[in-house]
Amino acid sequence: MGEYERRSLGKWLCLMVILLVLVLLVSLRLTNITVKGNSRYTAAEVEEMIFPGFWDRNTVFCFVRDRVRPHRELPFVEDYDIQITGPFSCDLVIYEKSVVGFVRFMSSNMYFDKDGVIVESSQERLAGVPEVAGLRFGHIVLNRVLPVSETGLFNEIMNITQQLAYYGIACEKLEFDANHNVRLVLSGGEIEVDLGSGRDTDVKLSALNDMLPKLEGLAGTLDLSEYQDGSGAHVSTFRKKTGT
Repeated sequence: MGEYERRSLGKWLCLMVILLVLVLLVSLRLTNITVKGNSRYTAAEVEEMIFPGFWDRNTVFCFVRDRVRPHRELPFVEDYDIQITGPFSCDLVIYEKSVVGFVRFMSSNMYFDKDGVIVESSQERLAGVPEVAGLRFGHIVLNRVLPVSETGLFNEIMNITQQLAYYGIACEKLEFDANHNVRLVLSGGEIEVDLGSGRDTDVKLSALNDMLPKLEGLAGTLDLSEYQDGSGAHVSTFRKKTGT
């Protein structure tokens, strides 16, 4: 075999190796994706948002893109990690934004966190996140604190929503009046609960949890505004709605 033939064969073999490597790299696809930390979205929804196209699921492309380009912005998601665990698998870890409630503003739902910072604007109504009504504010800016005069209200809202989650009580709305008394709206509006001021809120919500089974199927207002801790009077009244 002459020198020319050897060189041609070498180039051909080199080209074949390059093509085989390219084919191998293109064939590596993330087909086994484990989603962790998600509660707002299903695993399938998360996969579709983060890996929408053909190349997004390519293992090599995904690995490089994840390190050189910013992550996609997803509603109600602070950030995410893509952890490659094999040529065809990865763990997708979701870090969701902390949301405790929302206010309605200019036909949008403005969601805020425990510090009162507006973290998301959406037309979507998130399940398990109550609307907060009665707060006075003039304007809203995304990623800024909701401008209300009484910042201590956010601590009260956080305390109430945490207690409701602890007892598994679904609440559609928290309403504050001009004196900052709180009313809860439950059961699709069929049950309203007056908590009064922020005093003894934990005790009142514990009592509410005990009373709710007895209120099943009823409609009306449960007044717990004067319900106190163990050293005080346990006073509560229930007023049925007219016609029920």
